[in-house]
Amino acid sequence: MKQSISILAIIGSLRKNSWNRLLYSTMIDRKPPSIRCEEGSIETIPLYNGDVEEISYPESVTLLKNKIREADGILIVTPEYNYSIPGVLKNSLDWTSRPPTDIPYTNKPGAIVGTSISYFGTVRSQLHLRQVLHALGMHVMNTPEVILPKAESLFANQKITDERTLKKIDSFWIHFEKWILQHTQSIE
Repeated sequence: MKQSISILAIIGSLRKNSWNRLLYSTMIDRKPPSIRCEEGSIETIPLYNGDVEEISYPESVTLLKNKIREADGILIVTPEYNYSIPGVLKNSLDWTSRPPTDIPYTNKPGAIVGTSISYFGTVRSQLHLRQVLHALGMHVMNTPEVILPKAESLFANQKITDERTLKKIDSFWIHFEKWILQHTQSIE
């Protein structure tokens, strides 16, 4: 059995103190010691353009793609913009899945979490994202879902304080660790 699990987190918001970055921070504080987590930045990835791809594959995309490939699992922390996936997140998925003969998400275990200020949390964004990740060949964990509504009521001093939500995060980590081990062992 593996001694530690490496997870690459991709946060679908560029804002420094976004609700989802704060969610990620709380999740990192509560992760099991057997999990190592690193953020894969999407901040410097240019807008996808096939002409650019033909001339010179961007270094920021190569770096992220290599980190995706090396990770045991992928955690995507997403807000919801206009009932869907943030453009910067979709753009990073489009770039890192190019060319179509070299997709690092194939057979990779993953999970999606997110929060927003709406009453629906990120349910619509996560549904759209599942569809995209399925097309990329990722095995996305179904439950437990972390779809947190009314983000502004969950945080105090930039950390989640709601006990029910913290228990949900703890349960998520237990299941995600098992999900990754299940998929990495079946591939070996």
